[in-house]
Amino acid sequence: QVQLVESGGGLVQAGGSLRLSCAASGRTSSAYCMGWFRQAPGNEREFVAGVSWTGGNTWYTASVKGRFTISRDNAKTTINLQMNSLKPEDTAVYYCAARPLVLGKPSCGGSDYDYWGQGTQVTVSS
Repeated sequence: QVQLVESGGGLVQAGGSLRLSCAASGRTSSAYCMGWFRQAPGNEREFVAGVSWTGGNTWYTASVKGRFTISRDNAKTTINLQMNSLKPEDTAVYYCAARPLVLGKPSCGGSDYDYWGQGTQVTVSS
């Protein structure tokens, strides 16, 4: 099992920045892919960004490309999501997620993650 704990959410004005962090513990070798998802009220949870084990490969949903940056620390157990130029439509609960390496499936994009954090609220005011 992998335990994930998010931090860094809050309230920010449109155009501002926030940095989310997620710390993994437990069987961290199972966290080959780590990523961020978000869910706004009335919407389904959606993929935001993903990063590979080494941190060398990243994936983003189109709406955040150029504004958000995902990164992974050298210990491979912490990921960050730097969010710049925030918009009111970025308001959501943000969830950290992780999954093991799946043979034949090198991408860390998509929704098939196995482990989830509790979520942290991000609110962007207009």
